[in-house]
Amino acid sequence: MSVYREEILLRSKDVDLYRRLRLSRLFELLQEASIRHTEQLGMGRDKTLDKGLLWVVTMQRCEIARMPEYDERITLTSWPGEMMHVFFPRYYRVADEQDNTLIAASALWMLVDEKTRKMVFPDEWGVEIAGVTTGREIRLPSPLRRLPCTEEAAFTVPYSYVDLNAHMNNTRYFDIAEDHIPAAAEGERLRVVCTEYTAEARFGEALKLRWGREEGRYFMEGLSERPCFRLSMEYENSEKP
Repeated sequence: MSVYREEILLRSKDVDLYRRLRLSRLFELLQEASIRHTEQLGMGRDKTLDKGLLWVVTMQRCEIARMPEYDERITLTSWPGEMMHVFFPRYYRVADEQDNTLIAASALWMLVDEKTRKMVFPDEWGVEIAGVTTGREIRLPSPLRRLPCTEEAAFTVPYSYVDLNAHMNNTRYFDIAEDHIPAAAEGERLRVVCTEYTAEARFGEALKLRWGREEGRYFMEGLSERPCFRLSMEYENSEKP
């Protein structure tokens, strides 16, 4: 099965106060689709987790035409791109019931050793995923352009944010960003999100959050003893519902 497909009815737990799909929940759905499809392609936990290998996402790009809303039925598709040495590209599309593209996304995944936390070469472990081309691919994510940071806050990784990889799950960074950046709470419409993960953040680790704005684009980064993540969010001003 080269393209994963899933129909989803959005419930109250999936949306924010504007009844739009929450950003962190969107990326949870993308992450879950990636895992399920990888398992369907024969590269599940017996090939990775049970051998001490962890799947981690390193960069993401997401383009949003319209964020789906409460009680809306959407179709999520996902498919792998051609392997790039140690990186596994993956693409995503979210469509409405008329098959209009609401969201298009791309990501770069890789494998790390659970004990050393270092990158591994997938061919040495027999992990290989054949890529496909659908014609709906957007460009792959790339390193972010940094903006000057004018705001700063402290954050400590809570227990509830840590996943089975023993670090803060990548989707939680979006909750952190939206809790600190006012655009989300003010109802502005998000159009482009890009992320770059450079180091993991463990339970109880103290991070310094720094962020700034340039017109409709926000930039946020999190640092401990080393940079952990960078995130860019581009908004379009809009009236609140």
